[in-house]
Amino acid sequence: MIPKIRNGTDRAFPLIDYLFGPGKHEEHTDQHIVASWNGFAPDPGPNPERHRVAKLANQLDQPVKALGKQAPANKIWHCSVRTAPGDRHLDDAEWATIARRIVHAAGIAPEGDTTACRWVAVRHADDHIHIAATLVRQDGRLAGLSFDRRKAQAEARLIEKEYGLRQLNPGDGTAAKNPTSQEHFKAERTGRTEPPRETLREAVRQAVAGAASEEEFFTRLREAGLRVKLRHLPSGDLIGYNVALPGDRNRAGEPIWFPGSKLAPDLSLPQIRRRLDGAPAAGTPEADDRAARTGRSAPARRRRDASGAAERAVVVLDRDDDEAAAHLVGTGELLDALAQTSPAATRAELRDAARSFERATRSHVRAESADIRALRSAARGIVHAGGALGRGEDGGATAMVLSTLVLLALAAARWHSARGHAQQAAASRQAADHLRVAYQQAAATPMKAMREAGRELPEPERRRHEAAIRAVLGEPESRTGTSRPHDALAATLAEAEKAGHDPKSLLEDATSWRELDTARDTTDVLVWRIRRIADLSTSPGQPGNVKTGVARTKPTPGRTGTRTESSAPARSATELRPQVARR
Repeated sequence: MIPKIRNGTDRAFPLIDYLFGPGKHEEHTDQHIVASWNGFAPDPGPNPERHRVAKLANQLDQPVKALGKQAPANKIWHCSVRTAPGDRHLDDAEWATIARRIVHAAGIAPEGDTTACRWVAVRHADDHIHIAATLVRQDGRLAGLSFDRRKAQAEARLIEKEYGLRQLNPGDGTAAKNPTSQEHFKAERTGRTEPPRETLREAVRQAVAGAASEEEFFTRLREAGLRVKLRHLPSGDLIGYNVALPGDRNRAGEPIWFPGSKLAPDLSLPQIRRRLDGAPAAGTPEADDRAARTGRSAPARRRRDASGAAERAVVVLDRDDDEAAAHLVGTGELLDALAQTSPAATRAELRDAARSFERATRSHVRAESADIRALRSAARGIVHAGGALGRGEDGGATAMVLSTLVLLALAAARWHSARGHAQQAAASRQAADHLRVAYQQAAATPMKAMREAGRELPEPERRRHEAAIRAVLGEPESRTGTSRPHDALAATLAEAEKAGHDPKSLLEDATSWRELDTARDTTDVLVWRIRRIADLSTSPGQPGNVKTGVARTKPTPGRTGTRTESSAPARSATELRPQVARR
């Protein structure tokens, strides 16, 4: 149930006329009063004549008129109360009770107060009512509104429980503004799949993902086909920007502009500048050269690098301090980058994941000294590399980063839950669900190939790796011999061994990392972790880093930096630990 409150400076007549009229799109039906301040306010009825509307409006305005020039500037309080899609239809008696509870909670008409403000609750649809009230009490005092929006929302949460309605999560005032009913109606009328506000919000988020400067940000907006208008002070200093969709115009034929701050609180120019203060490196040619030497496309290399940055973000979130708030912003940028560059098979789910996680990037927690350049650089690399993934690395490279992002989204949900951020926690879990579906789509082919490679291993070698896996994971040995859930992991360990690694040490290292207990499929997570640690190809038969050494990146508790050994001869994970500790 969603109460939406607005204040107005006009008298009651225009609002009452609208509520009892046909609506802007003939959507109002059976207009009638379900409750009022005295229980017998005159009901104009459906599509009434003007004098009948005026009779009710005049009674509502009477306390305001009595004050004359001392009347407040805001005279009208308007609250629409709507049930969620899928909720049962409430009858008039139930809506009347709900209306009285809302005006009581908001301070408009406390229960038992016979000299409170005048109000009426009007129903003209199955799923909502409108409460119209004047803000001068009948005893001549002004209405005592204090945090009326917050109180109305709190009462709505109680009503949901008592009436068996869908229970919404309480907000904290950091959510992006939803499109209005008028915006939805216009989108339907013009054939758009969604209101321009939502399209613009997504486009602006994707433009800022990994951007290194304001100039690059605005260039990306224009390249995405948006109209951009910059706002300057008389001194010439840039203070803001507006965006509009081509063809989206008002009745006067003018473009409908949206300031960044109206799309989302974190998309205002000052907030974007805060992100750009920690801008990523402008270019990454070395990584492209490394990708070319190993036979990998640049997009595939970027996704592997992003997986390492995401692992380190998981560690920061697990430390449960406020600095993790910035890493949620970086994670949002990484998802936005993937959503606009991933293969068609996963693009829709990644887009939904990015849109869901957008809510998780904002809260009242502020990180003052967090360094999220690794995540922003990963996002930038993915955007600049584009979507032309190499043939053998298509699903594998995407699956590698998605496997980690699922764990990162779940870590974000726990971080928010620990702070009472119900909406953000729910958004994180929803993003994790979308990421799981995208992962299954991306991983189907490479995981099948790895399982087949595991079955083709010589039996003694396969048994040796299987025994090591069960020992490290603490699983009992299979008695029947027909259960082989670790074929892909055994194939990965065999590849790592051929590349000069100690398979058991790699396995122990990968299982010691955080978040493994939240994974639905431990084997899949370990496959991609080990392949990234040992710099193996994401698809069997593709070239990996066998000759040049180990490119190793592991998150360290208490640190967010990257640890890499790429020039030394190939060694086991156990041999690498002492050197890392000394550093």
